[in-house]
Amino acid sequence: MVQYADGQPTGELTLRTLAMPADANAAGDIFGGWVMAQMDLACGIRAAERARGRVVTAAVKEMAFAKPMKIGDTLCIYTHVERVGRTSMTLKVEAWAQRYLSDLMEKVTDADFVMVALDGEGKPKAVPAE
Repeated sequence: MVQYADGQPTGELTLRTLAMPADANAAGDIFGGWVMAQMDLACGIRAAERARGRVVTAAVKEMAFAKPMKIGDTLCIYTHVERVGRTSMTLKVEAWAQRYLSDLMEKVTDADFVMVALDGEGKPKAVPAE
């Protein structure tokens, strides 16, 4: 049974992946940029579903890392579409680490990602109604 150390995740589980040695520094800490890239992938998945088409990342609002990830941890990314504008969406994204060989889940970081829907020519297009 999973035990959450920092409350419950917000949003829907969108991506899970294993932190490998190639993603770490010499001390075994996973690079923050790798975590952020996984969060971006998860946002792309969720936003493309909502926009029913191509999306790109326009902005990432403040991100601070509360806890490190280590080699062997499973990164779990939760996303929630918080706001939909005409061509853009703001997603709340949380990154959680399921610790290696453990049921313990700890929140690593969170951020707001702004995604923009694009048409076939790469120009902003309206996000369709749900």
